[in-house]
Amino acid sequence: AVDESELLTVPDGWKEPAFTREDNPKGLLEESSFATLFPKYREAYLKECWPLVQKALGEHYVSAALDLIEGSMTVTTTKKTFDPYAIIRARDLIKLLARSVPFEQVFRILQDDVACDIIKIGSLVRKRETFIKRRARLLGPKGSTLKALELLTNCYIMVQGNTVSALGPFSGLKEVRKVVLDTMKNIHPIYNIKTLMIKRELAKDPELRTQSWERFLPKFKRKNLKKRKEPKKKNTKKEYTPFPPPQPESQIDKELASGEYFLKERQKKRKQMEEIKAKQADAIKRRQEERNKAFIPPKEKPVVKTKKASTEKKIDIEAIKEKVKNAKKKKLGALPEEEVKLKMAADEKKKKKK
Repeated sequence: AVDESELLTVPDGWKEPAFTREDNPKGLLEESSFATLFPKYREAYLKECWPLVQKALGEHYVSAALDLIEGSMTVTTTKKTFDPYAIIRARDLIKLLARSVPFEQVFRILQDDVACDIIKIGSLVRKRETFIKRRARLLGPKGSTLKALELLTNCYIMVQGNTVSALGPFSGLKEVRKVVLDTMKNIHPIYNIKTLMIKRELAKDPELRTQSWERFLPKFKRKNLKKRKEPKKKNTKKEYTPFPPPQPESQIDKELASGEYFLKERQKKRKQMEEIKAKQADAIKRRQEERNKAFIPPKEKPVVKTKKASTEKKIDIEAIKEKVKNAKKKKLGALPEEEVKLKMAADEKKKKKK
């Protein structure tokens, strides 16, 4: 009985055998061809490297033609072509050349273990300014983010215009596509790069190959830093009523209610003039108050009086003077008077006993 885990894993260093003429001795029945257009600024470079392109494709018996008038490149199979997939690789080669990938990297597509992926990013973001910022984020400062991604995925990545061209192994291309699409969805590439670095370290351990890596991979949560601003005026829906709103009063109705309708023209004009004069008087009064504000002195702060130190104990000057006089009379090292008297009384008692 063979363990299922061994059947799922590919042995280290295993390589698929190359496709030779012995596998298809009779060649191809029909001729296949692919053509692609290239921009004007690539014309000079393609002219220089086209002999190298023809030489590289000639080894796989595929012919290549460059049309500078039409601005196109064409690849076609020949009678000697035995590998049916060679024309697909040749098609990818001319596509990458049109997308500004240098020939030093492009000729690797003819190898069996190398593939390419052209990711269209132009239609993923609506605003042009946002698209340019996110594309620059993919490149990073001085191309550092792109270089880190290339090292982790073993792919060559070229950001040009509205597309990202990637060239490398199949597993690396899958990761590159994920990172590019996430970046265009406003997820910073550093998160994916961190995950790829952890996966790279975990792949070195043979015990963890058959286990799930979810517990090791970081889980990044989205943080909405900016909350939606609430509008100042909130529109509250009124309760539905089947009846229409009341008809607004006309000017005549208002005049009838106030009694102005029955006034004469002269009285109406006089009333209007009085209203205008009242408004003018209010405006003059307000203007005068604004002018007088400059002449109103500011309110002074009340002066805080400092409280004198409270003399709780009165100093007795006479007592101090007496102490000083007594101190002057005393000799240095002499005993006080009371002690002297007690000493003399003790000496007299001793004499009497004797």
